[in-house]
Amino acid sequence: MTTRPSSKEIVTASRSPGRPRRESLDTELLDAALAEMSRVGYVRMNLDTVAARASTTKPTLYSRYPSKEALATAALEHMRQRTPRPPLTGDVRRDLIEELDRFRRGALRPHGMSMLGTVLAEEHENPELLERFREHVIGPRRRHLRRILRAARKNGQLAPDADIELGITMMVGSLYAAYSAGTRVSRDWPTRVVDAWLGSNGAGAPPPMQR
Repeated sequence: MTTRPSSKEIVTASRSPGRPRRESLDTELLDAALAEMSRVGYVRMNLDTVAARASTTKPTLYSRYPSKEALATAALEHMRQRTPRPPLTGDVRRDLIEELDRFRRGALRPHGMSMLGTVLAEEHENPELLERFREHVIGPRRRHLRRILRAARKNGQLAPDADIELGITMMVGSLYAAYSAGTRVSRDWPTRVVDAWLGSNGAGAPPPMQR
């Protein structure tokens, strides 16, 4: 009597040995895409070069990202900092300094600033890139700062008439302004910019945090 193979045996037999999947390849491809967009811009980004940077092949790249647009979009999403934020302490000064320090480290990491220039340069030809950058990089940062400032205004640490949206723009924008002017953004930048803004907008804020 002939014994028929089980479904598990059929599936196992149908698999080609092939090369094992590189679990880190997606990250390597996205990092390579960010590096190339920062170096030459989106239009001149070459997928052969991206694949070579990630030590893989162009067909392998296409098996994960079917187009240049898909790769660029995924790379911008990849820029979002994945490390969890600590819970808010309720001390507006401390929470703002923590968030702006996180922003400083993210903006000054490789490809951080140059990527902003890349997506702005593509605003008219490829506006979806700027939209993805706003969605995945700018938006989450502003929402968290807004949460800190609204809580501070509610509990009396911030003046009732403080302009929260302007405050967010001023605090974040000061880093871009300093960088554009060629001024070094030092590690104490978050403390200095928070103290400067709270100095004119605080209302019963706690004394400066000891560092």
